[in-house]
Amino acid sequence: MIACVRFLLLSACAPALFALGGCSAALPEPDHADLAYAALSPAQTLDIYLPEGNGPFPLVINIHGGGFKMGDKDMLDAPIAKALLAKGIAVASIDYRLSGEARFPAAIEDAKAAVRFLRANAVQYRLDPDRFLVFGQSAGGNLASLIGTTGNAAVFDNPALGNPGVSSKVVAVIDWFGPSDFSLLDTHALAQGCPPDHGAADSPESAYLGAPIGLVPDKVTAANPITYIDADDPPFLLQKGSEDCLVPVGQSRVLEEALRKGGVRVEFALLEGAGHGDMGLWQPVFLSEKNVARVVAFAEQYLR
Repeated sequence: MIACVRFLLLSACAPALFALGGCSAALPEPDHADLAYAALSPAQTLDIYLPEGNGPFPLVINIHGGGFKMGDKDMLDAPIAKALLAKGIAVASIDYRLSGEARFPAAIEDAKAAVRFLRANAVQYRLDPDRFLVFGQSAGGNLASLIGTTGNAAVFDNPALGNPGVSSKVVAVIDWFGPSDFSLLDTHALAQGCPPDHGAADSPESAYLGAPIGLVPDKVTAANPITYIDADDPPFLLQKGSEDCLVPVGQSRVLEEALRKGGVRVEFALLEGAGHGDMGLWQPVFLSEKNVARVVAFAEQYLR
């Protein structure tokens, strides 16, 4: 049970899973379900939700969390998805290979392959290929940020996963409570008064990289979105709970600082009282009406 709680990092409604049986119940049925964006693994699938109208629609690509080791595309926060659809914005939610199946860089290669698939098939699915935004939570936040900062870098675009030569660039990134620099996780945890357990061999980050993070500095650097920042990167919205001990506040702070230093437009919001994607003693924080409106407004701004 402890392990289940430790790794239940799927989405902002994760604490409600025990009581409500999941976050996807209020979602509409996807217009296109279980589309294979690559052929290497059964995990390489995605769902597309379309708003009313003829399109082509701007698109938000959702990347679930789960410590790189659990979770799936059904863990899409219904309040966010429904608010986007109401504004005429399509939503795609992707699966990717988890650490029990394949180590880094499989997950980020999959995420970028999903972007390429959606762009290559935009006409078929009534999407606007020039208006893609990525939105990730927890581990998905790391992957979303990596997509954002590697759009101009020849890295993680694995041609074996399909659609080689198609761009995986996006126009904006939303990162909810994602890790950035794994090497600083325990330092940031201690500074926040949280237990430093990320360096252990069985930590989510170590399992993802295939070895304790202290033993693989090259992989830690490669998995850090800060490594690839340049001034042509798209705007970022970073949101973090002030009481988050699983991915400490410092992880978002160092990413924010690096983005600003690199000349990238970034908004940072520290949500007081919220933990790691939770709703703060059952009071909505990440999924409050006010915060959903802020997220959707950011998306609208860059998907016009």
